[in-house]
Amino acid sequence: MISIDDLYGVLCAVVPLYVTMFLAYASVKWWNIFTPEQCSGINRFVAYFAVPLLSMEFISRINPYKMDLLFMAADGVSKVLILVVLLCWANFSRRGSLEWAITLFSLSTLPNTLVMGIPLLKSMYGDDKEGLMIQVVVLQCIIWYTLLLFLFEYREARLAILKSFKGSSSSSFSNSERSKGSFKGAGEALGSCGGNADEVVNVIVSTPTSQEITENVSTKVAPDPQQFRSMVAAAVDGDDKEVHLFIWRCVCCTSQGKIIARETSIYTCFCEQSVQVLRKEESIKRGLESEKTEGVEKNTAAVSSLSSAMLLRILKTVWLKLVRNPNSYASLIGLSWALVSCRYGIMKPQIVDNSVTILSKAGLGMAMFSLGLFMALQPRIIACGNRMAVYGMLARFLAGPAVMAVASIGVGLRGTMLKLSIVQAALPQGIVPFVFAREYGLHPDVLSTAVIFGMIVSLPITILYYIFLGL
Repeated sequence: MISIDDLYGVLCAVVPLYVTMFLAYASVKWWNIFTPEQCSGINRFVAYFAVPLLSMEFISRINPYKMDLLFMAADGVSKVLILVVLLCWANFSRRGSLEWAITLFSLSTLPNTLVMGIPLLKSMYGDDKEGLMIQVVVLQCIIWYTLLLFLFEYREARLAILKSFKGSSSSSFSNSERSKGSFKGAGEALGSCGGNADEVVNVIVSTPTSQEITENVSTKVAPDPQQFRSMVAAAVDGDDKEVHLFIWRCVCCTSQGKIIARETSIYTCFCEQSVQVLRKEESIKRGLESEKTEGVEKNTAAVSSLSSAMLLRILKTVWLKLVRNPNSYASLIGLSWALVSCRYGIMKPQIVDNSVTILSKAGLGMAMFSLGLFMALQPRIIACGNRMAVYGMLARFLAGPAVMAVASIGVGLRGTMLKLSIVQAALPQGIVPFVFAREYGLHPDVLSTAVIFGMIVSLPITILYYIFLGL
């Protein structure tokens, strides 16, 4: 049972964070102390110095050789499970979308563990749980943020390829229309010659099932040109018939002429009067068909090369972004020092430790101050609309903890560790996913609302989880 003293201890750890955030918000929104340019400078200081040094200082204190593998497994399984479900939904559902799959993955799996999680959960479950939260931070920085970057870059490459093939498809469609026009032109020529025909001996029409229908039209009088033209047009435009052979005798020449048409190809002409027309149409059509075939072959070859080129491009972009991210260096340096320190019992020199902690101690407060500045600079707290805000909050505070509970129970977590994993999944939205969403232009309003509004409602929600799980 949760006592009043326990709740007071939690509030003592968390309320100062909100006071700092409120002061930053008021200094911009009401007191006009900072301009947007000055806020940008403060945010850059936090992003490049305060938070990376805070992260490095936390990570360097853990013992990597005694990591809680079950807790890490529960965290990893929950994230993989959500990602698999969202990708299946995006690929196999009519209403699925890769864009929303990425956004929902960010909302439901990536909380603000470093800034909010460590002080909050230490006050709830004891100082010894700080190491677990730091382990989660390490995995987030090294694995999950990298995977999120990969998904964003994959979407960018996919959109570029689809745009390229859309242009190719438009060109092919235009060629197809021109080909159809060529065949109709041949039909018109045949119809005009029909007006001079002395006798139409035989018309053979075949269906796609290879059943042949033979119509004998023997007449001493020239057939109606419009009727003959309609006969050809019906064969050309029909979905289930195609003209194969026309044989006739014509008054303008003594020899019997033939025209053979298979699908949309015309092979021989029939009389001097229209031979030039048909040859011209046939030449144009064959050129278009050759162009279309070459285009298909080129596109097929392009697909095979694009897949490998796209993967290399994505990996290169992700690598460059990680290299420029100071949090990547902070995580790697902190983890490397922890490995060496715990393996050989080496302590950090006092001068190095003091140089790091002088800024890392300000990191937590500066991070919350930066959040307040960010909230004040936004035109609205709920930027994406009420409906989308509700969906975002459900993903953040309900779907994420629910899947985390299932994964934790599945891997064997029980007792306090199970409660800790669920409350950790119900923390406010992380800031890094919002930064990525704004950079790639993918639902930044939804992530902005999740960060801002989530910070406001997260305290009562996490306390409710804490009380409920403690009953």
